[in-house]
Amino acid sequence: MPETVMFHDGNRQLQDRFDSRRISDRLEEKLTRKEFSADDKLFIESLPYFFLATADADGRPDCSFKGGPPGFVRVTGASEIAFPDYDGNGMFKSLGNVTVNPSIGLLFIAMHGKPRRLRVNGEARVSDNDPLLAETVGAQLIVRVTARAIFPNCPRYIPAMQMTEPSVYTPQAGCAALEPKWKEFTDFKDVIHPRQPTFKG
Repeated sequence: MPETVMFHDGNRQLQDRFDSRRISDRLEEKLTRKEFSADDKLFIESLPYFFLATADADGRPDCSFKGGPPGFVRVTGASEIAFPDYDGNGMFKSLGNVTVNPSIGLLFIAMHGKPRRLRVNGEARVSDNDPLLAETVGAQLIVRVTARAIFPNCPRYIPAMQMTEPSVYTPQAGCAALEPKWKEFTDFKDVIHPRQPTFKG
């Protein structure tokens, strides 16, 4: 059974079981695209977070929350987005996966105001000499993603939530980076890696 941009045999088996192949095909036909619209760009660049799904070379999955100031994810081309990697716990679960398996999924979701979801599946690459490093406060690496499929999802299950304030750890121009308390814990403080040089702003 041939695959489409969106569906493989596993999807098709369940679609056929639940008689949802026709609506699935229609959703792919009408909503799935490979280029970002102006509205997609406004939505993506307005958000202070997204969720990133990756898998290693053996297909073992990982899902990560990525946060930053609105605009930290940028639409940089017709089918390309870019986002920074900030200082973290040093495990490099997501970006380590990307180095051995570039296929990724991103979920952009608004839980305040009008609920909305946008998904982006594509191929990622990680760079330590990307031009965006010079203008992205707090970035130690830049990830660029070439979209294979861009598609909205029904927002019916998104709860109404209110964002009260950004994280105090969000990189800001002219401000020293705050260190999380866990880096001072006895179990970890003797093995904490040094912060990498980043653009200060």
